[in-house]
Amino acid sequence: MTEPGPQDRFTGLYNSCYSNVYAYAVSRVGRQHAEEVASETFCVAWRRIDAVPDEALPWLLGVARNILRELYRAEARRQSLESELAAWISAEEPAAADVAESVTERTAVLRGLAALSDDDRELLTLVAWHGLRPAEAAKVVGCSTATFFVRLHRARRRLERAMAAEADTITRTVLSRSESLVTAKESTR
Repeated sequence: MTEPGPQDRFTGLYNSCYSNVYAYAVSRVGRQHAEEVASETFCVAWRRIDAVPDEALPWLLGVARNILRELYRAEARRQSLESELAAWISAEEPAAADVAESVTERTAVLRGLAALSDDDRELLTLVAWHGLRPAEAAKVVGCSTATFFVRLHRARRRLERAMAAEADTITRTVLSRSESLVTAKESTR
């Protein structure tokens, strides 16, 4: 009897173990992310089909556990960055008029960054804050320099749109507050 090929082996593995891997993921992260974890687990199994032992379920659950760990680490990084950005945004504004403009601009940039995806934020901060050249940043991200330039350009455009939306929100807030003040002054006359 011949041994099944990689595709047949993977199909058998998937059919026999998917429900167990999915149940494990549900018990750890709930249904919202369980499908993603199970899918990623079987992607790893497909890429490493020759390394999957005959007793595949414990190996698959170990892979799922590692994926869950990475999911938790990514969430912790995201929350840490969000709280750091929030701390910068909520910092006291200096009283001096010339400094106020730079603080307002900085706040708009930080709020714009907070509205972007993690990938866009990473591209922009690698170049702007960490001072990497595009070729170096491309290595960090794991893409070619040309691809990095395209992604960076798109991220910059999204940042501009996010900052413009933030400026519109601030303008509407200021206008509504000033209208409220005018109305209040008129009603006291």
